[in-house]
Amino acid sequence: MTESAGITGSDARRAARNVSVLMLASVISKGALYLWQIALSVLLGPSEYGIYGTIGGMMVTAASVASFGMGLIVIRDVAREPRKAGKYWTAMLFAQTLMALGAYVGMNAFAVGYSETLRGLAALAGLNLFVDLFGTMGYDLLIAREKMARASVVETVHIALRIALAWLALTAGWGLLGVYGAAILTGALRSILLVGLNLHDGVRPEFPFDWRTAKPLLINSAPLALSSFLTLAYSHSDKLLTTGILSERVTGYLTAAFVINFGLIELLSVSVMIAAFPLLSRYYDEGRNPIFGFMIEKLTLYMFLAALPMTLSISILADGIIIPLLGEAYAPAAGILRLLVWYTGITIVGNVLTRGLLIQNRQRRLLLIRGSSLALNITLSAALLLNWRDPRGAVIASIVGEILSLALMLMSFRALGWQPGRIARSAARAAVAALPAALVMLGLRDQFIALPLLGGLGVFLSGVILSRVLDGEDWDLIYRLASSMPGAAIMARFWKRDVDLSW
Repeated sequence: MTESAGITGSDARRAARNVSVLMLASVISKGALYLWQIALSVLLGPSEYGIYGTIGGMMVTAASVASFGMGLIVIRDVAREPRKAGKYWTAMLFAQTLMALGAYVGMNAFAVGYSETLRGLAALAGLNLFVDLFGTMGYDLLIAREKMARASVVETVHIALRIALAWLALTAGWGLLGVYGAAILTGALRSILLVGLNLHDGVRPEFPFDWRTAKPLLINSAPLALSSFLTLAYSHSDKLLTTGILSERVTGYLTAAFVINFGLIELLSVSVMIAAFPLLSRYYDEGRNPIFGFMIEKLTLYMFLAALPMTLSISILADGIIIPLLGEAYAPAAGILRLLVWYTGITIVGNVLTRGLLIQNRQRRLLLIRGSSLALNITLSAALLLNWRDPRGAVIASIVGEILSLALMLMSFRALGWQPGRIARSAARAAVAALPAALVMLGLRDQFIALPLLGGLGVFLSGVILSRVLDGEDWDLIYRLASSMPGAAIMARFWKRDVDLSW
């Protein structure tokens, strides 16, 4: 019996349903937000968009301090023991409110070195640290209890309202002031809805404050919080350094490329990993269950197979993406995107191992890995920006830092059922299959973008099948999961395998 056969039917259907719901919500909400970010770049222009990108880098880094890495710990632990949801909620309320205050002060102190306009807007945007705090707590508790549909509906409504209000504010001439005001108002509504859904289910903060719950939560979250801070700091350090060393306009080009890559990570990686996280946490069983290592192995391989053709196609066709999408004003962003997408592909693969180490409670190892990557990234970024005076230097530094991070995680991760040799063999075959696909895209890149894109992807898929990148066990697992998803009856008309679907 293979490891895939050891997954229970209810868990398989639940995992497939969760992934389906979150992926659909991501396509709708994150897709809308993605398009809005692109529209915003055109509406604001490179210089003002550079301010927006710089503040965005400050905000997400400060948010990692405010959340203190508790979300994933709460999802992991509440998924195992749902009765403790109220106690964890109370612990988060106390700890994260204090952390948000410190993050707001630190963010505004960091902004002192920038222009007066940027400092004022950063102070306004930072208020969202407090507004979003309660909504994020509610979202994490819903995900932990696998109420993905409810959480996804709220997130979708929130994004739609945020875009609509920001658009109205921009058309009224409020500029970035209106954009941040819309974010605060819609963030407040999101928090009310997500908190209300948990209260409706009978989940509520349990008082008095339970130090026995809070203490291990803080201890386990601290390395993860610092690791998250370091991860986000080096993800956004290129924008922060570029604004300080070069100009806000150059940062606008960098931000435009970053937004495209961030959307790909959200769609291809974050949604899948959030949906799979409760299931992986349950199957870990203190390291005794080989199914956990098996699932991490398969997720790592599948993410690599998704990231490789995406990275190649965007890198080769960057000019055909940026100029039609954003206009000639952002033409310099194409060269940045061509490099930055490689950072994105590496990140998508590394996110699986990050979650695996977290479930194993190895946050301290993650902290060391992220700290090493950040030190390398910042040092190399500053050196390249100062000497080369080109934003691509910061991108190269990010790629080098992410390669180091992935290599260290691969060296560190160990689990029953985890066989990295199988991943290496399959990845090598996929890389070979990608070579003719890249040549096809290079040969057709001057044509309408759909032709090189579809031609290259078709060649790649053919190569994956012919070179047996996926073995019989992989296809069986994919078939089982696909059969558990909505619309499986339609798939069954065209694809049949001799597989036991009792689970």
